[in-house]
Amino acid sequence: MRFNTGRICGLARKESRQILRDPSSLIIAVFLPLTLLFLFGYGVTFDPRHYDIGLVVEQPTPETGSFTASLVTSSYFRVETGRDVRDLESKLVSGDLKGIVVLRADFSRRAFRRDTAPIQVLVDGTDANTAELIRGYVQVLWASWLGQELSSNGIDYAPPVSLVSRLWYNPEASSKNYLVPGSVAIIMTMIGALLTALVVAREWERGTMEALLTTPIGRWELLLGKLAPYFLLGMASMVLSVGVAIWLFDVPFRGSFWLLGLTSAVFMWTSLGMGLLISTISRSQLIAAQISILSAFLPAFYFSNFVFEIDSMPAPLQWVSYIVPAKYFVSTLQTLFLAGDAGGVIVTDTLVLALIGLVFFMAAVRKTRTDLE
Repeated sequence: MRFNTGRICGLARKESRQILRDPSSLIIAVFLPLTLLFLFGYGVTFDPRHYDIGLVVEQPTPETGSFTASLVTSSYFRVETGRDVRDLESKLVSGDLKGIVVLRADFSRRAFRRDTAPIQVLVDGTDANTAELIRGYVQVLWASWLGQELSSNGIDYAPPVSLVSRLWYNPEASSKNYLVPGSVAIIMTMIGALLTALVVAREWERGTMEALLTTPIGRWELLLGKLAPYFLLGMASMVLSVGVAIWLFDVPFRGSFWLLGLTSAVFMWTSLGMGLLISTISRSQLIAAQISILSAFLPAFYFSNFVFEIDSMPAPLQWVSYIVPAKYFVSTLQTLFLAGDAGGVIVTDTLVLALIGLVFFMAAVRKTRTDLE
């Protein structure tokens, strides 16, 4: 292991100029983060709002009118009315409606009796989660309406259970508050792994790597000189992403910025090591991009608890998630943004990330050659 500061700085300057001259590098580092942040901040949401449902009222009465008004004014549903279930069944089959609420002709007579079901709810079971949500929201809406009607008629109504809910860390129950911080990990994975793998592969394709290897540069000097500009580029992209998350999407940040910078630097080191290892496997940009997507981006997306919950996966897939670096960084980011400086979580995640990064770098160093043989 030998180091020459002049050679490292010279190679770093060369890489920096190449980044500035290469539009694809700037697109990946600047426009890709902004695109993904806007996509996950505005385009992707798990907040249940405005499900399309049908409402059938067989016999209009003051009670059906009152219940219809509570259903229509709810933020959970967009309501299409009909006089017969058969008028709306075709739309339920085609997926235009997610459910149908039926108020039978004897609704007013049965509404306040506890031994019968006064309404019927038909839901589209092809999407089990949405079906369960609609069923649950109609039940909550029905209980609220029933309590208000009984109280307005002077009848004491006590629900079987009184619930007072309190949400910690994300009191608005907004999905963007954990999707946007998680997307920062996906962005840094793309910049670190994909950009590094493509740049080194491009050197081999253009023949400039052979010219570089004819110089007296050492293995560690080569790695440090090539990766330093991309480390700074990745950290700048992280600052941009966090700034957009806090000031544009109004995601709360309750942790320490210095701790965010430290953990981000460790994760960037890990992502660069992964990209460097990919570049030693392939000397073609096309193959390097395919390997990066399969080994870096897709695992980061599926096994990081970013979108899909790991605890609900089969045990073998949960085991796979333990070797995915993004899993630990997503956990750290969501903790820093929503909970604060939870040392037990952040220290553990950072140590695991550092270990994975060390493995990537040692494997990359072993396969990196500074000669043409």
